[in-house]
Amino acid sequence: MIEPLKFFIERFNLTVSDIEALLGAALSKGGDYADLYFEHTVLNSLSLEEQIIKSANRAVRQGVGVRVISGEKTGYAYCDEIDLAAIRKAAMTAAHIAQSQAEIGPINVSSANPSHDLYPVAQLINEEPLPRKIELLNRVDRTARDYDRRIREVQTSLADEYKVVLIATSEGLLIGDVQPLARMRAMCIADDDGNLQSGVSGGGGRVGMDFFSDAVVEHYANEAARQAIVQLEAQDAPAGTMEVVLGPGWPGVLLHEAVGHGLEADFNRKGTSAFSGLIGQKVATELCTVIDEGTMPHARGSLNLDDEGNPTSQTVLIEKGILRGYLQDKLSSRLTGASLTGNGRRESYRHMPMPRMTNTFMLSGESTPDEIIRSVKRGLYAVQFGGGQVDITNGKFVFSATEAYLIEDGKVTAPVKGATLIGNGPVALTKVTAVANDLALDEGVGTCGKDGQSVPVGVGLPTIRISEMTVGGTK
Repeated sequence: MIEPLKFFIERFNLTVSDIEALLGAALSKGGDYADLYFEHTVLNSLSLEEQIIKSANRAVRQGVGVRVISGEKTGYAYCDEIDLAAIRKAAMTAAHIAQSQAEIGPINVSSANPSHDLYPVAQLINEEPLPRKIELLNRVDRTARDYDRRIREVQTSLADEYKVVLIATSEGLLIGDVQPLARMRAMCIADDDGNLQSGVSGGGGRVGMDFFSDAVVEHYANEAARQAIVQLEAQDAPAGTMEVVLGPGWPGVLLHEAVGHGLEADFNRKGTSAFSGLIGQKVATELCTVIDEGTMPHARGSLNLDDEGNPTSQTVLIEKGILRGYLQDKLSSRLTGASLTGNGRRESYRHMPMPRMTNTFMLSGESTPDEIIRSVKRGLYAVQFGGGQVDITNGKFVFSATEAYLIEDGKVTAPVKGATLIGNGPVALTKVTAVANDLALDEGVGTCGKDGQSVPVGVGLPTIRISEMTVGGTK
């Protein structure tokens, strides 16, 4: 694995003195703080459809983002070249935007190493020969078609990136990281006499080629095919207010959207979140403990350091129903006096960092999944989710369930289609009446959007029972 500082110095003819001078330029018009974010990323994608390779792409993204903070004011500029003149121009642009009367003396930076090593990789996917990748996709196709004769079409893809970053700050920090990331996706379309249904599966993380073993690849293919076949037999979902049981793993996306975003510090600092001003107050039943954990080895949402150079951490957001804190970035931490949590994230050098989730999940409880199912007289068991929307200001959400079943007299019965869950995140947490002991994270597929930026994340949930939720259906 390469050393980030050495990589940027040798590849782009930079020196530590150059970096210090650039930080000085960023603060030449005043300001409280400045940082530089150097990035070099190689991105690859490969897709198969109709049993042929439909696309194969390789791209390089590189540049530098410069930020200057002056009180509540932020100046940001970037350049698409890692070149001293271009970076200096960006630094002066950010300086003029955030100019103030503050003065900072000469800046000296010292190189440091991340305190974590969360994703050592033996064989980078970025370096894997193309025929090997093509064979993986062909295996997904063959396995899915063998699952059931009604599988009509298979679409599968493999995407990976290899990102090298270096962060320099006016507080003297100079630190870098090498961040691999990969994701495989499989979608199957089943056809039963004109009844077309689909299923989706996949996974990955900050992993190497060895992660995609035969067993893992066959699991993705069979799971996508299984979901599509189940939907062929699904009946229209009922509508109304009823008990809802969320399955483990990916259904944690509902927690991520309906609750997690509302716990990011920028919304709360501005007073626009449904959770603003509620630290220390009860916001959920005592069964609910919600964690954001950026230090899980090889997880999709994990980072050795956030995009401001701070170590990631485990942050307890809600503890036994009590709101304990928010996810902080540098700006919110400076303005509110809260401790950093290592959640300053950005999509690329073209974007300013902001508070974002990493891997967000609810801890296990003491019930068993079977006990929870048996306790429900009539309800909905939601296992997989598709798209959703949430209003941060009030917590209202709408989610579509792509795989769900009826619960009748304590038993999971018929699959249903067209079910949507409609509710309010803070209210939903106060209606959690059982939490099982089967916490699972998603398989490594999550991508989170906020203010036009997308970043990889993880979500997780044990099986939980919500006593009352509105289900939108078609009958």
